[in-house]
Amino acid sequence: MAKKRVDKGVPGMELLVCRNPKAAKRYDIEERLEAGMVLYGTEVKSLRARRGNLEAAYCRIDNDELFLYGMHIAPYEQGGHAGHETQRRRKLLVHKREIERLRGRLTTRGYALVPLQVYFKNGVAKAQLGLGRGKKKGDERDSIRKQEDLKEARAAMKRQKG
Repeated sequence: MAKKRVDKGVPGMELLVCRNPKAAKRYDIEERLEAGMVLYGTEVKSLRARRGNLEAAYCRIDNDELFLYGMHIAPYEQGGHAGHETQRRRKLLVHKREIERLRGRLTTRGYALVPLQVYFKNGVAKAQLGLGRGKKKGDERDSIRKQEDLKEARAAMKRQKG
């Protein structure tokens, strides 16, 4: 029997579909939570083929339910007439008490709920969401400077070893 592929990230993750790298640059992520996704069959097939994109995706609470907007899932080629819309709003499955807690945090100025990654866990599609505060222009420059300093330090260590 073949061993299931495990990607680095969330414990129990079987297959990483896509990440949102801009979220970490634009927001200071203070809290992370996992939510199930309500999907059509062709969307699941397409996600298993890693054909999802979270570039312009965001989350919003509408009528006491949490929804994911702007996520692009490419059409499944073998889907035939039973295709899906590529950028429809998708319901996220979260407990009602978590939605109420998030609503309280989101009313605070500067906070946003952004999707960080989509993956399969135990055969079910999940989205990892991050509650973060938007970075200011200077904060972004500081984080870029820290990354460059870290790269230079690693390169210097490599030169010392080699």
